[in-house]
Amino acid sequence: MKFQNTLSFAKQLDRTDPLKSFRSKFYIPNVNGKPSIYFTGNSLGLQPKSTKKFVVDELEDWAKLGVEGHIHSRRPWLYYHKFTKKGLALLTGAKPSEVVAMNQLTVNLHLMLISFYKPTASRFKIITEAGAFSSDQYAFESQVKLHACLPDRQGLKPEEAIIELQPRDGEHSLRTEDIIKSIEENANQLALVILGGVQYYTGQLFNIKKITGAGHQAGAFVGFDLAHAIGNVPLTLHKDDVDFAVWCSYKYLNAGPGAVAGAFVHERHANNFDLPRLAGWWGHDEKERFQMKKGFKPMTGVDGWQLSNFPVLSGAALLASLEIFQQAGIKNLRKKSLQLTAYLEYLLTQVDPQQKYFTMLTPSIPAERGCQLSIYMKQRGKEIFNALTKAGVIADWREPNVIRVAPVPLYNTFEEVFCFTEILKKNIKNPKS
Repeated sequence: MKFQNTLSFAKQLDRTDPLKSFRSKFYIPNVNGKPSIYFTGNSLGLQPKSTKKFVVDELEDWAKLGVEGHIHSRRPWLYYHKFTKKGLALLTGAKPSEVVAMNQLTVNLHLMLISFYKPTASRFKIITEAGAFSSDQYAFESQVKLHACLPDRQGLKPEEAIIELQPRDGEHSLRTEDIIKSIEENANQLALVILGGVQYYTGQLFNIKKITGAGHQAGAFVGFDLAHAIGNVPLTLHKDDVDFAVWCSYKYLNAGPGAVAGAFVHERHANNFDLPRLAGWWGHDEKERFQMKKGFKPMTGVDGWQLSNFPVLSGAALLASLEIFQQAGIKNLRKKSLQLTAYLEYLLTQVDPQQKYFTMLTPSIPAERGCQLSIYMKQRGKEIFNALTKAGVIADWREPNVIRVAPVPLYNTFEEVFCFTEILKKNIKNPKS
């Protein structure tokens, strides 16, 4: 499509948008008495209007039934994690038995590392991207130190075990061929490859299929942190043969602050009970769970990694959002997302064609990004960000000088994209206005 830098063109795109009705399903925060331009769904998704009913249903059943709600509520609490499986499977390209909502992202990451990072004296290295989200970095470091406590692995150090891949000089994104080259070069010592599905800072979408294939060829397990990928881009975890993945649900999944997170484990590991794991009673065979016997007997599939009973109130909010995703369809959302982000990129190049004021860290190739664009400010970055905020734009600032914006296809519009770039242009060209 040939874009135009006009408000009328943006409004025309909105009129013909087949997903335009979904915006009305969300609450849009106001700034200065007007609806904000909310471009931070990559940090915290907006609240679906249906969330309140889903949560109130559980509060009412709790009030009426007390403990009997575990069996007799509208959505029996005893089986609540199962109600999220269909929606999560559709978003991740998995089988329902391979996905589960549980815990928080970093908890799930540690649980997966216990099972899939099994360093030996000869095979102990982890490949990840430099600048991974801090909680991931902390998890990798602490897991290496945990194994270093064992007698046969003393001397194992994070700086020797963890390989952090950097983009080439002058580039902002990792090339797939460079990731694969590093995997091949470290094949004899490689235990694990783990990357963000979408890199949180740059917005780069990694080639999950190729990276997984290379990791397996090297004899390593391969996992992904999908915090910025799930609900943002279509995923095919089962087909791509990924070993495991983890995610949070409060960004693109719109399940609310601190929402219950999730995990994927490929079905080929479903019955491998020799995999080390941290056990909890909710992962025990549900037919025998309440017999309170000694001896952990994990359920098959990813459900066997559960620790505790499901957080129903948090899970109700997730169900509300998953219902909307099933109505919209992730492929339809991706189609609109590609167009929204491309239009944003086009308009940004019109604002600063010589890249005097900013450049973009996010790949320009649509297949290599989600809906986020990371704008690297070359001058007056924080000043311009504050001006955007004052003008009603809710975006995200990342030190030292990056503004992240994410036009989310469920609730953002082409008109908002146009208005955002107009506000940005005004504050770049007229700093005191």
